[in-house]
Amino acid sequence: MLSNASLETLFTEARSHKAWLNKDISNDQINQIYNLLKFAPTSGNCCPARFTFLKSQESKNRLKPALDSGNIEKAMDAPCVAIINYDTEFYESLPILSPHNDAKSSFIGKEKKILNTAQFNSTLQGAYFIMASRSIGLDCCPMLGFNKEILDQEFYPDGRYKSLFICGIGYGDHSKLYQRAPRLDFPSACSII
Repeated sequence: MLSNASLETLFTEARSHKAWLNKDISNDQINQIYNLLKFAPTSGNCCPARFTFLKSQESKNRLKPALDSGNIEKAMDAPCVAIINYDTEFYESLPILSPHNDAKSSFIGKEKKILNTAQFNSTLQGAYFIMASRSIGLDCCPMLGFNKEILDQEFYPDGRYKSLFICGIGYGDHSKLYQRAPRLDFPSACSII
């Protein structure tokens, strides 16, 4: 069982930040995030998510035309913006990732299965990304407000990778947070049968 302090860091006290302290994050921290999240489960260990980290002002400026107006400031001011996307050819790595069976052949030519598997598992990996970031002391701001076609054309023009969401990471400015919004209680969201 994790300590109460660890649970607070990951869940109960963690917040989505829209404003950032002027404090850089290191490439070592980015590596640490990936090296934690890569161990979390995906179906058949398919690991289809790919991550692009935008740290330089130049790279974030390339992102800016794809952003909805409400996300420009929080993305541009973030020390780093991660693009969480999926590899449409993830199954090519299955002989390495899932060597105990011939998983690759079950995907070849099955576009709907490829898409469903890639999107579902990459979304899971995106959530693991947030938890891994929090676990090393960083704050996050996941965002959907952007034009995927513009972003994908800019960063992945060959069409192999497709964006799911973006996430600012860094040290959030706690003084700019609103009061935490309510959550549904157990009976409103859950049933035990």
